[in-house]
Amino acid sequence: MIAPMARITFVAFALMASWPATVHAQDVPGIEICTVEKTMERRTSCLQSNVDFLQKTITKLTTDHQQKIDAANRQIEALKGAVIGLQKLVSEQAAQNKAAEDAKKAAAPAAKDAAPATKDAAPAKDGTK
Repeated sequence: MIAPMARITFVAFALMASWPATVHAQDVPGIEICTVEKTMERRTSCLQSNVDFLQKTITKLTTDHQQKIDAANRQIEALKGAVIGLQKLVSEQAAQNKAAEDAKKAAAPAAKDAAPATKDAAPAKDGTK
């Protein structure tokens, strides 16, 4: 049985052996220095390539940012709806609390008025206490 480290080494060696000896250069889009070109046609082509790259980049960034703005606007609308719901809930609870306090206040004076009536069962005949 081959040890795990030896197996990994063998696989790595096999992969490196299968790679091509030469790597071809790729044309990566981007900004190029066009002043090094000698002929006007090549300079014009280089500048046009730069313009195309910049236009594509701007278009991509514009759509990306617009999507982010749209997502933010949707989130803002959802949060506005949540705030409205919470405001309704708070106002309903405040109304319930006020109704409960009003009921307590209405019950408290009635109890106070009833208490002196039991103390003074018979009022004075001359109108004074």
